[in-house]
Amino acid sequence: MPRRNFKNTKAKKDKNITKFTKSIIEVLFQNPNKPLNYKQIAAALNLTNRIDTELLIKNLNVLLADKKISEVERGKYKINATNDYMVGIADLTSSGSAYIMIDGLEQDVFVQKGKTRNALMGDTVRVYVYPKKHANQSRAEGEIVEIIERNKTEFTGIFELGKNGNFGFVTMQNGNHDFFIPKEKIKNAQPGEKVVVRLTNWPEGSNSPFGEITQILGSPDDTDVEIHAILLEYDLPAQFPEEVEEEANQLDTSIDEAEAARRRDMRNITTFTIDPKDAKDFDDALSIRKLENGNWEIGVHIADVTHYVRPGSLIEQEAYKRATSVYLVDRVVPMLPEVLSNVACSLRPNEDKYTFSGVFEMDDNAKIVKTWFGRTVTHSDRRFTYEEAQEIIEGKDGDFKDEILTLDRLAKTMRQKRMKYGAVNFDKVEVKFDLDQTHNPQGIFFKISKDSNKLIEEFMLLCNKKVSEFISLDKHGKENANTYIYRVHDDPNPDKLLDLKNFIRQFGYELEIGDRKTTINSMNKLLAEVKGKPEENMVETLAMRTMAKAKYTTENIGHYGLAFDYYTHFTSPIRRYPDMIAHRLLQDYLDGKKSPAAAVYEDKAKHCSSREKIAAEAERESIKYMQVKYMEQFVGETFDAFITGVQDYGIFVEIPETRCEGLIRSRAMKGDHFVFDEKNHALIGKRTRVKYQLGSPVRIKVLNADLIKKQLDFELVDA
Repeated sequence: MPRRNFKNTKAKKDKNITKFTKSIIEVLFQNPNKPLNYKQIAAALNLTNRIDTELLIKNLNVLLADKKISEVERGKYKINATNDYMVGIADLTSSGSAYIMIDGLEQDVFVQKGKTRNALMGDTVRVYVYPKKHANQSRAEGEIVEIIERNKTEFTGIFELGKNGNFGFVTMQNGNHDFFIPKEKIKNAQPGEKVVVRLTNWPEGSNSPFGEITQILGSPDDTDVEIHAILLEYDLPAQFPEEVEEEANQLDTSIDEAEAARRRDMRNITTFTIDPKDAKDFDDALSIRKLENGNWEIGVHIADVTHYVRPGSLIEQEAYKRATSVYLVDRVVPMLPEVLSNVACSLRPNEDKYTFSGVFEMDDNAKIVKTWFGRTVTHSDRRFTYEEAQEIIEGKDGDFKDEILTLDRLAKTMRQKRMKYGAVNFDKVEVKFDLDQTHNPQGIFFKISKDSNKLIEEFMLLCNKKVSEFISLDKHGKENANTYIYRVHDDPNPDKLLDLKNFIRQFGYELEIGDRKTTINSMNKLLAEVKGKPEENMVETLAMRTMAKAKYTTENIGHYGLAFDYYTHFTSPIRRYPDMIAHRLLQDYLDGKKSPAAAVYEDKAKHCSSREKIAAEAERESIKYMQVKYMEQFVGETFDAFITGVQDYGIFVEIPETRCEGLIRSRAMKGDHFVFDEKNHALIGKRTRVKYQLGSPVRIKVLNADLIKKQLDFELVDA
C-alpha cells in the first residue's frame, strides 16, 4: 500500500456547527418553506434508535439557541438566516474572565471579567462576538448574553458559617464564586465540612449564586470523603442504576455452541493474556503459532462486548453516557456492569470466550503477509502479569517461554520500524501510590514501561492501525468513503515548538524544527538525552504540551504521534465506548452493509472525547489529593527540587523523588521584590537581579499541605 503524505491542514470544520447539526440544517434547507417536526427530520437522516433520536432533539435545541433555526409552531422547525451570535461552552479562569469554546472556531472567544453573565464552568452559553478591531486581531472577543444550559447544578465545596450564624457559604476549590446559603438551607452542616450544594438561583445584581446544602460528605481529611467528592464533582456515578444491573444480570453469558459454530474457532491455539497484577477486566489476549510455511500467525483477540451489549439496551445507554471507565487512585468507575467487565467479557484463563479478532500472518522480520478480521471463540491458557512476562523476557524459565520471547522479538522489530517511520517516543512515567487498608498513601512509586508492556502495546497498535486501514481503503489501497470512528492526532503547534527549542537551550539541548521527520527525529533525540536527568520530567512535560490533543472523529487526518495515516481504538471495548462503535461498524462492513451517514457518529465521537477529558481531569484530581495527603507528614522538612513553572504570583517547584509539586508565592520570597519575566519564564529580583527560572534547581521547605485546595505550599531555603 503506498503511503500518503500526512495532511498538514486540520480536519475540515464547519463554522460553529457540528457535523450532526450541519445535516439537520441541510434537511431544513431542502424544505425552506415547509416546517418539519423532529420525526420528519429523523426520517430524512435515517435515524431509528432512541439514542440517535435523543441526539437529534439535543441538537435541535442547540440550533434554536444559536438562532440558526426557529420553532415556527409547536414542535416544527424552519431554517434562519445567520447572525453574530454563537453558542459554545464556557471555560472560566480564576481571574473571572472566560474563554468560550465554539465548535468549528480555531480559537476560543475571549470574554473579559464582568461580561460573563453569571456563567459557571462548563455552561452552554450564547455569546455575542464583537467585530474585530483590526485585521491582525487573532482572537475574537465578545460577551455572554444568555445562559442556555447549566453544565450542572450540584457542586462540592467546604461549608463555612457566616456572621452571627445567620447564613453560610460554600467555597469551591476551583470556582470563581462562593455559594451563598440562607440559614434555612444550611441543614446540619458544620463549619469545615465537605458538602454538596445545589444551585437554586442567581438573583440579578448578586455577586454570588444562591444554593442549598443537599448532602454532607464529611471531613476533607478523610480520603473516602474526598474521592467521593471528586466523583460527584465530575458527575461520575459510583453505582449503576438498578435497572441496568438487573438487565446485565439477566444476560445469558454462557458459551452457546451454535453461536461458536458461526465463528472462527481458535480455542486450540496457544493463547494468553498479559495485564497489570491488579487487573480484573482482561480486554485482550494474544495467540501465536508457527505455520508450515515458516511464518507466524499472531492473533490479537479482543473481548466481544457488542455481542452482549445491544443497541438500544439499558446497558448500551449507560455505557454511552459514561463513555469510558475512570481510574482514580484507589478505585475504578467502570463503563460496564461487573458481570460484563469482570466476568462475561473478561478473557479469564481456562474459560472459552467470544472475541473479535485480528489475525496476522507475519514473517520473521514482522512483515505482515496476510490479515484477517472477524468474530472468534478463544480460550486463554494462562494469565500473566507484566512482571511475570518481564522475568521471562529477562531470562527466567516459565510457561510459554518460547512464545513470549518470539512475541517480544517481533514487537521490538515493529517498534523499531515505527520509530524509524517517525513516531514520537514519549515514555511518560506514571505516579502510583502504596495504599493502606483505609486507602491512605504510605508511599509513592513510578510505573515504568518495560519490554512486557511494550510487547502488548505494539500488538494493540498493530491491530488498531490495521482495522482502520481495512475499513478505510479498498483492495487497491485507495481511500474509500466508509464512515468510521478514528483516533486522530494533529500536527504540533509551531509556536510551542519554537518556545520549547528556545527554553531547552539553557540546559545545553537542541531541537531542530523542520519537516515532520526532522522534527520528530530531533524530538526523540531530546527525549533520549534527558533520560535520568533532574530535568527529565519537566522537559518531557513541556514537549508533550507542544502536541495537539488526540481525539475521536469521523474525519481522518492521521495520527501524528504514532506516524500512522489511519488509526482507531478497537482493543479496549470493556473500558472505552469508541471501541464498541469500532466493533459494530467493522462487523457491518464485514456483513456487506452500506456505509452509514457520518453525522450521527461524529456527534458520538465528540461526546466520547468530552467524557475522556472529564475522566482525565478526575484522575488528576485524585492524584493531586493523594500527593498532598502523603506530604502532610513532611511539613517542616527540606528537599532538593527544581522549578517547573513560573507565573507573576510565584514559582511552581517539583520534588523529583515523589513528583509532588508545590507553590512558592512571590510575596513570600524574601530579600527582594521579584518581577515576572514572561519571555524567559523567570522571576527576577529588582535589586539583586537574582533569577529564578524554569528548570533551575532550588532547595525548599514544605510549609503547608492543604487538602481542601489539594495544594502544597513551599518556601525557599538559603543554599
